[in-house]
Amino acid sequence: MGRTMQNGVSGWYARLDRCLNDRKTQIEMWLDAWENSLRTHQPIAALLPEDWPTLPANLLTDPGHVLDHLLARHDAESDGRSPRGAHPTPPRLADSIISSELLETTIQPKVKKQTTNMHLADLPPGFQKHIKKLNFPPSEEEVTLDESALDAVKNNERTSSGIPLPFSDMSCGGGIFHARMLRKHSELFEGQSSELRKEDTERLLRGFQLVDVDELVVTSTRRRLLLEAIRLDLVALSGEQEGKLNRSIAEEILEENIICSDTLQKDWPWGESPRLIISNPPWLRIKDRFRGMEDGSQRRKDLSEKLRSLTNPDGPRFSTMRGNVNLYRLFIERGMQVLSQEGKMRIVAPDSLLREQSSHPLRKLLVEKHSWNEVWAIEEANLLFPGMTQGVAILGISSTPNGTQSLKIIGPVTRSDLRRVGTGLSSRVPAFSLNQTQWVQWARNTWAVPRLPRDQIERKNILKILDNMSQLPRLGDREHWLATQEQTVKVRVGEIDQTAHSNNISSWDKTKSSRPFIRGVHFTEDEAGGVYIRHPAFRKDIPSRANERQLAMWSGKSEVQSYGPRLACQAIVNAHQERRLRWAVIPKGCILGNSVNHIEMNQAILNRLAATKGDLQKALEWMCEQLNQRDLDDWAKAWSANNNVNNYELEMLPLQLGVETGIEEVLN
Repeated sequence: MGRTMQNGVSGWYARLDRCLNDRKTQIEMWLDAWENSLRTHQPIAALLPEDWPTLPANLLTDPGHVLDHLLARHDAESDGRSPRGAHPTPPRLADSIISSELLETTIQPKVKKQTTNMHLADLPPGFQKHIKKLNFPPSEEEVTLDESALDAVKNNERTSSGIPLPFSDMSCGGGIFHARMLRKHSELFEGQSSELRKEDTERLLRGFQLVDVDELVVTSTRRRLLLEAIRLDLVALSGEQEGKLNRSIAEEILEENIICSDTLQKDWPWGESPRLIISNPPWLRIKDRFRGMEDGSQRRKDLSEKLRSLTNPDGPRFSTMRGNVNLYRLFIERGMQVLSQEGKMRIVAPDSLLREQSSHPLRKLLVEKHSWNEVWAIEEANLLFPGMTQGVAILGISSTPNGTQSLKIIGPVTRSDLRRVGTGLSSRVPAFSLNQTQWVQWARNTWAVPRLPRDQIERKNILKILDNMSQLPRLGDREHWLATQEQTVKVRVGEIDQTAHSNNISSWDKTKSSRPFIRGVHFTEDEAGGVYIRHPAFRKDIPSRANERQLAMWSGKSEVQSYGPRLACQAIVNAHQERRLRWAVIPKGCILGNSVNHIEMNQAILNRLAATKGDLQKALEWMCEQLNQRDLDDWAKAWSANNNVNNYELEMLPLQLGVETGIEEVLN
């Protein structure tokens, strides 16, 4: 989050807050200046109050995007969050998503008639037939249009410009998707009949369905879409203008179709279900809402209980609601409920949804009850959301209840891949179709979606690893060789919460009788790639001010006195760390912090393992080598949800022990 916003505009919003800290007034004054600019043909900057900070050039070209930022900051503050972490949907991404969902236009194409460049009589008779074809393309009268598409236009199921209707956003913010769709609509009508454009514009506006829970957002979005339409010459600024929709009619339509409501808790406010939903819902956990507010704790509790109690005629409204819920998951499930029978939905979500355990119920719902058609995987360093390093996933889902047979994984997508035409993406972006049989083999029943590299050679290697290793037993399987009748292999978080027990953790002091405290930072590699524990209890070459000496000693009581040597893995990985898995054998008597995962084995498992090498220490070191193999690390990277190496992720590691070592002979 430390990156600054692109093009030097990051500080403008903060400077504006210092000279005018009332967000409602900021937004109203910006919209007033925008309308005055359209009326007087003056730059917006010239119409703003003198005490406002000078507008950077980058903010002059798109008044709507400035509004998106102001509303995002307002939304963050309403939830008790810092406005610095507010990131509206980038216009470039919105344009790309919109292009991917446009239908074929029904507007009569304008075909220029060509004339010959030579006299046919001057050519041999055998060439004349071919020359006619080359010099005379089909005339306008010969162009045929799809009758079913024309009928859909008449029934207001789509526009002539190719936009499915109704077109909805369940958490509209400033209405960026609809604003950019207006722009696309205007472009598609260039050179066409102004009356046809006027008729289709009204059809488009009447097909809008936008909802937001905040009244300020709703009123601002109504006005923003009106100004966007005026700017694009679709709506008259005032009076009657030929080929433009009357302003009062447009305002009336927008009043009816942009509504303040709670999509999650209330019924869908329109009688007709949307054929297209495009939305970037809040990426916010319920437990993170209302922070800093006096009654924040109670409000969070009330909201959680209310959402869990909601029902539809066929059962709970949110069947996938588990644990610490993120709002975007609820919006996805709710979207599938309100979508029409043949509708489609595009959702902007964090890419952690694709692999994290807590999103498993949602993925299961999308795969088994709907048709999850494709996903755009946008890499972390995407430069789309300035200041944010989180990866992004664009989900393409249809309401077809037949289940998902194949998921098209597109990407990694970079910022430069986004297009305003065609499919919305560059043809250079790699794609992979993951069929259901292969999906189950790779991810079991989790429906997790793997990360795939962009480089063709790397991708081929990863796909080979996924295919080969997925056939091996998983570490946590009941059928794994290490498992016994009493217990499977479990991966646990280190026994000491570093924050909660900070009073008992201190810098290393060899003169005191205390126990080594092992954190994630103590896992490191030598030049050959071997992993070892760099801790002052075991090494004398650590400088006095090194991080490894800090928080390295445990002086409190512990119930793990009897712990002998055990296998442990670094649980928090630096984003720039090439290697994801760092396993090491932890010496007897050490205490593990919660930045370390370890393998829990009962005595029967330890005995079984020791029998392979005649000594537990040697057996653990041998197993550690297997866990640190490069292919296994590549496997782990493909399934990583974030920088945390989660215990469930480690239990899913494909690890076959004993084949090369004759274990079965030892045991028999």
